[in-house]
Amino acid sequence: MPVFEYKGLDTRGKALSGMIDADTVRIARQRLKEDGIYATELVAGKDRASRGSRAITFARIRPMEVALLTRQLATLVGAGLPMLESLTALVDQVENPRLKSVVADVREQVKEGSPLSDALTAHPKVFSHLYVSMVRAGEASGTLGPMLVRLAEFSERQVALQGTVMATMTYPILMVVMGGLILGLLMTFVVPRVTQVFEGMHQALPTPTVVLIAASDAVRGYWWLMAMACVGAWLWVRRWAATEEGGRRFDRFVLGLPVAGKLVRMVAISRFTRTLSTLLAGGIPLLEAMAITQQVVLNKVLEDAIENARENIKEGESIAKPLAASGVFPPMVTHMIAVGEATGELEAMLVKVSESYDREVETTIGSLTSILSPIMILVMGGAVFAIVMAILLPIVELSGVVG
Repeated sequence: MPVFEYKGLDTRGKALSGMIDADTVRIARQRLKEDGIYATELVAGKDRASRGSRAITFARIRPMEVALLTRQLATLVGAGLPMLESLTALVDQVENPRLKSVVADVREQVKEGSPLSDALTAHPKVFSHLYVSMVRAGEASGTLGPMLVRLAEFSERQVALQGTVMATMTYPILMVVMGGLILGLLMTFVVPRVTQVFEGMHQALPTPTVVLIAASDAVRGYWWLMAMACVGAWLWVRRWAATEEGGRRFDRFVLGLPVAGKLVRMVAISRFTRTLSTLLAGGIPLLEAMAITQQVVLNKVLEDAIENARENIKEGESIAKPLAASGVFPPMVTHMIAVGEATGELEAMLVKVSESYDREVETTIGSLTSILSPIMILVMGGAVFAIVMAILLPIVELSGVVG
């Protein structure tokens, strides 16, 4: 069915905009009129499938916006508003035009009689499989309002953890970029001008000065080749890591790194335990919940361990035993999961594990930042000192000869 984007006024003169499905322009105007909207502009768009594909390809919607949208929807539904009215209110509330278009499409599908969960599946880049599964479980159990609240809390915590990681790593990354730019300027502009003085000297230059001049000439003459080599290497690694075996080897390599590997492991385990707890608390069966959690750890080694645990659970084993046998999950995690299974409080125990790892992630990142900052300052200072000394050595030797 064709889709029309409209702009219009309601009975109070308030400006409205959105999308509507109709066979013709006349029918679209008639449906808007029945809804109390006078259309001032009506533009034919593409069908829903095409629009969903465009949303998947070009959507640039931040996770924080989805979390805020979920919180607002949970508040409206919890207040007793019908789903259609709640979605209409969200269309007016959302500022991001792409997200507004997505919500408008979801509203139109719900208006036609589709369940909310089915409407959300048209936008998998915005609403993940976990998100849709939680909504579907809430619809099936008649607890959609509480489920949306739980989903909003989960989304907000995930966004907060991601924000903590990004905010803490911004300063070191900025220092690396600025340091590289400073060294590049020194090697391409400052060093060549200064070393021109040595061309008229009829004596052998010190080894550090010779090395500095050669490095400066290489950077000035072949910077484009170096840039192409770096970009090519990055693209090759990215393509290799996108393959099944390459991605598995890359993820195993990352987990083996001294500090970064530990940090990646903690973030993945926090996501795993938090997601599994949320899904189980929402009434989703264990095997289905384990399958969904595989998609949030973002590490093929951990995905393999979870998949192996699922297969063992099908045969009647517990969760903790196969996870412990994988050697990927720390003993503390598997022990707490085993205790939760034995006491019947698995969801609560998983939450405790997630909160513990969230705190450890923040502590580790803070410690890492406090260590990296002085190290990078020392490295930058050492590089500048080496350049200055390489420039001053010939001058000092020349002064000695003159003296």
